[in-house]
Amino acid sequence: MHVIATAGHVDHGKSTLVRALTGRDPDRLAEEHRRGLSIELGYAWTALPPVGDVAFVDVPGHERFVSTMLSGVGPVPAVLFVVAADDPWMPQASEHLAAIDGLGVRHGLLAVTRADLTDPEPARKQALEEIRRTSLGDVPSVVVSGRTGAGLDDLRRALIDLVTALPDPDPDADVRIWVDRSFHIRGAGTVVTGTLPEGTVSVGDALLLDGSEVRVRGIECLGVTVTEARGVSRVALNLAGRLPTGLGRGSVLLSPGWPRTDSVDVRLTGGSRPPQRPVLHVGAASLAVHARPLDDTTARLTLESPLPLRVGDRALLRDPGSRETWGVTVLDPEPPPLRRRGAAARRARELAAADGSVYDEVRRRGIVSRSALRRIGVDPVDVPAGVEVLGEWLALDEHARALREQLRELVRSRSTELDPGVPTAAVARALDLPHPGLVDVLVQPPLRLVDGRVVEGERRTLPAPLLTALDSLRTHLADDPFAAPGADRLRELGLDRRGLAALARAHEVVRLDDTVVLLAGSDDRAVEVLRGLPQPFTTSEARTALGTSRRVALALLGHLDRRGATTRLPDDRRRVTRPGPG
Repeated sequence: MHVIATAGHVDHGKSTLVRALTGRDPDRLAEEHRRGLSIELGYAWTALPPVGDVAFVDVPGHERFVSTMLSGVGPVPAVLFVVAADDPWMPQASEHLAAIDGLGVRHGLLAVTRADLTDPEPARKQALEEIRRTSLGDVPSVVVSGRTGAGLDDLRRALIDLVTALPDPDPDADVRIWVDRSFHIRGAGTVVTGTLPEGTVSVGDALLLDGSEVRVRGIECLGVTVTEARGVSRVALNLAGRLPTGLGRGSVLLSPGWPRTDSVDVRLTGGSRPPQRPVLHVGAASLAVHARPLDDTTARLTLESPLPLRVGDRALLRDPGSRETWGVTVLDPEPPPLRRRGAAARRARELAAADGSVYDEVRRRGIVSRSALRRIGVDPVDVPAGVEVLGEWLALDEHARALREQLRELVRSRSTELDPGVPTAAVARALDLPHPGLVDVLVQPPLRLVDGRVVEGERRTLPAPLLTALDSLRTHLADDPFAAPGADRLRELGLDRRGLAALARAHEVVRLDDTVVLLAGSDDRAVEVLRGLPQPFTTSEARTALGTSRRVALALLGHLDRRGATTRLPDDRRRVTRPGPG
């Protein structure tokens, strides 16, 4: 399916043309027929071999219904712009064209209607000149008469050419459907309609509707019940679940996990700076925002309610008073706070070259995860030159080199003979890394990761005084391996807290707690002793078997519990669960 929106001044024949093309009346309301103008969005469709079905979103042309017009054009990839041969170029045509330009629509077709009433060439030339100055550029044109049918075959051929040139949507993309109509059907429940620009919706899918989870109970495309719809499509979805209050035009259906934002940095196209409180039109939604200019071409928009926006989204700002419009391109849906003096100007300079590429996002964010890029709508599958992959994270080459140099300096400055290296958590804090896991991928020779610390060079020899103290400890424990010395005896041996920590890092001792120390391997020996006891055993039985004090036995059993070598039962007895604690 392909979807095209109409645009143009009121009473220039948009609905008549759609009716002539499809045989269906896009005007649904009795008042629309009585007044002879469109008030709400209308929908009709026809088959155009060989490209298949083409659906039309017919928008109102009256100036009082510009918001409705924008909700119809916003999600649609192509426009059929209509002007009447027997009318001069009208203000509403200019406003519609400015909106199309602001939204960045690049695919279009001009239809000059009422060609049976007067020479259509002057209207065609002027319309083409006006359109040429917009994002549509040079478009093909067709002269038609909805009343007589003249030129309709030419229009169908031009429409086939138009939709053939449209880019293919991604069927695997996340779903985002801006609701343009909702209603209740007796026996079926709530139905919403909208344009699915890309992605796939299937019966049974769970989606988020304004933050509430709903389930797709049924799908219709162009009046036909289907089990699946792929973009681009006009869809009517029968929904089940807890529907949000206020459901209607501007609500949005999303794939789970799509984030919403109430603050966004954007690039503006248009004349003067926008007012402080313009209206933002995006998709089928419209809402008031606070606009804070960063410079003449960028601004920060604070939304009155959060919306699902991603990098590259196009939208429109409009001043309802002056009817002036500004095109909006989303640059950053997760912008940093602006707290310090001059922050807005600095942010504007950062955004000056923003292009939505992986390289640009990494450049501005320093280090960014692939999941964060996907969340804001940037595909990190193909990593460009100049960007280094750090596991799940990406950084510019020069930034990664600078971090590694800072890491080497940090390790050299903080290492001592007794305390070599720096814990990875301390490294992450010192380098202001977004995640401690980044330390692992930043470490390169001569740095190494040893027991959760970053150290430099080969394994260092312990200081001579500490080795002497270690020999004394071995002598003390030679005959009674589980008779851990007390605090006073440790001081007599020359072992303070720093020395014991160094011996533990060197895997020479096992620190059961701050005051209980045994030689390395003693915990393995303890497991073998305890395995010989009737299972389960009490703490007293363990203490006796190990030939040690209750203080040491409790610390040792707690250590073995933590290692999974023993299991503590509800009655405070234990059993050995595996051969050793390693």
